Amino acid sequence: MLRLFLKALCLTLLLAVTPAQADVRGRVVSVHDGDTLTVLVDRHQVKVRLTDIDAPELKQPFGTRSRQSLAELCFGKDASLDVRGQDRYQRTLATVTCAGTDANAEQVRRGYAWTYTRYARGNSPLIAIQSEARSAHRGLWSEPSPVAPWEWRRGR
Repeated sequence: MLRLFLKALCLTLLLAVTPAQADVRGRVVSVHDGDTLTVLVDRHQVKVRLTDIDAPELKQPFGTRSRQSLAELCFGKDASLDVRGQDRYQRTLATVTCAGTDANAEQVRRGYAWTYTRYARGNSPLIAIQSEARSAHRGLWSEPSPVAPWEWRRGR
């Protein structure tokens, strides 16, 4: 029991002080929604929020489809986390690559997430990816006036 506690403590400290661009590997064991999943790292579950994107909430239009898309990309697959830090909910913030695919970018490309411009760099490639998805009317962009998740949450 003490050994398990020490491993969990070490993992928590590693993730808390990990510099940007650190690489952590594990297997995706759960997908919560279109931008949050759980990765098993050294037998410890780590809740991960995909950086620079914001997916529709589950009760929003396309929320369930967004979750299904992320599950298709990552569930049960090996994942590499490019860790950027932690959020206020103690989730690890990362760019997630599943089976060689950048899940953050692919969610935007498929039209199941917005580029979260509040946090994404101004020169982020996600901006062009979103523009292309919007022009192609993919996913949530097939709606005439999709509501961004941050606006939807504010309205609730």
